[in-house]
Amino acid sequence: MTTTVGIPAGWPATEAQARAAQDELRARVVLDEPGPRPGNGHVTGVDVAYDDERDVVVAAAVVLDAATLDVVAEATAVGQVSFPYVPGLLAFREIPAVLAALDALPCAPGLVVCDGYGLAHPRRFGLASHLGVLTGLPTIGVAKNPFTFSYEEPGLRRGSASPLLADEEEVGRALRTRDGTKPVFVSVGHRVGLDTACAHTLALTPKYRLPESTRAADALCRRALKEATG
Repeated sequence: MTTTVGIPAGWPATEAQARAAQDELRARVVLDEPGPRPGNGHVTGVDVAYDDERDVVVAAAVVLDAATLDVVAEATAVGQVSFPYVPGLLAFREIPAVLAALDALPCAPGLVVCDGYGLAHPRRFGLASHLGVLTGLPTIGVAKNPFTFSYEEPGLRRGSASPLLADEEEVGRALRTRDGTKPVFVSVGHRVGLDTACAHTLALTPKYRLPESTRAADALCRRALKEATG
């Protein structure tokens, strides 16, 4: 199912407006809940794809059974890019379409896994945090690179981890999901603790470096963008 979504009324149009919205919403992030147990209920991957020439963004949400990693449901949304490209404010380009894809799902999404960041963000409010606050859902970010943060290489074995640091502050973890491969970078978004976020990430990576939720959502949004742009 594909939903068409417009830019919401009152959506930030300038960097100043977006930063003010981040400041307001960041105060509502919940960091003192452990989050759902890995292997239970649903886990939903979300991802987006763009065609900037046509000013089109497509979001995909794919629900997995957390125990088996089988696909339970999926939905996509197509919309207009809702904000210019500004590092640190990318969520404002993506959130309307991602919310529409989540709303179109026929079942509860459970934990939402973003291909990106939560607290591991210069303003401590990446896509995972933004999405969590707006939906009330538990969210985490699992990113492919460490953004602007520093870390020491974790051990070479799967499950090894090291702190992802902004100066002395731990904003996430570098987590090895496959023996001898580059780590992924896990951060909490909303209503999940970092230990739980890492445990979910390991549960979602039985074969590959990236979570099955992310892989499924990435494949779906690429197909949907191709269909949407002909």
